[in-house]
Amino acid sequence: MAAMELKGAGVVVTGAGSGIGAALARRFAAAGARLVVNDLDGSAAARVADEVGGLAVPGDAGAEESVAALVAAARAHLGEIDLFCANAGIEPGGGEHTPEEVWDQVWQVNVMGHVRAARHLIGPWLERGRGHFLATVSAAGLLTHLESASYSVSKHGALAFAEWLSATHGNKGVTVQVLCPMGVRTEMYERTDAAAKAVLGGAVLEPGQVADEVMEGLADGRFLILPHPEVRDHYAFRATDTDRWLRGMRSLRRRIDEAADD
Repeated sequence: MAAMELKGAGVVVTGAGSGIGAALARRFAAAGARLVVNDLDGSAAARVADEVGGLAVPGDAGAEESVAALVAAARAHLGEIDLFCANAGIEPGGGEHTPEEVWDQVWQVNVMGHVRAARHLIGPWLERGRGHFLATVSAAGLLTHLESASYSVSKHGALAFAEWLSATHGNKGVTVQVLCPMGVRTEMYERTDAAAKAVLGGAVLEPGQVADEVMEGLADGRFLILPHPEVRDHYAFRATDTDRWLRGMRSLRRRIDEAADD
């Protein structure tokens, strides 16, 4: 797929008030991109926008009216959107007893936010023959998230939608990529149960390190951007020996439960 040229490009980043989204906005601005910063927290969006010389457009990245308003404001400010980063996401934790309204909220942000953005982006991109969609999917979309059923399911959905977008529009100038990190030192990570952190271990990256990997991924156009390279091996293992992989996940689950009881 086509590499992304950031110098002078019009870029939108959702969920950019902190964490990975803010790091992406900073890195893109440093590369010469023109930014529109979105976040549900309007004050956070404004702070990052001021820092990167961009436009803050606060709002819910999962709601239809907010997505439409974001895309319209971004086009008015940028002229056209060259790169849309569907980065906003929520992870409430919980299993099968997670309330219906929480499942719905997670689905709206983590999946339908991507779908709704694509509805407004793809047509103009096809007309001009180019456009770039980057979805923050998380390693949970390739594997699972033992602490949050709704997050795991919705991120699998986000991955499936990105794959569909690429398969359907990739030969018409639309480049689609997914960002799939594991542990990243964000507010979401800090809320992770201490027992799960202790058992799962692994490298915990800073948001800026993830942004570095994204820059490399945008340069070569690969579909999977994996800041934690071991995710590729886990993903392949899951596909080729699913029963053994699930046994390993059950073992991890047991260790987390035992650590929590200590």
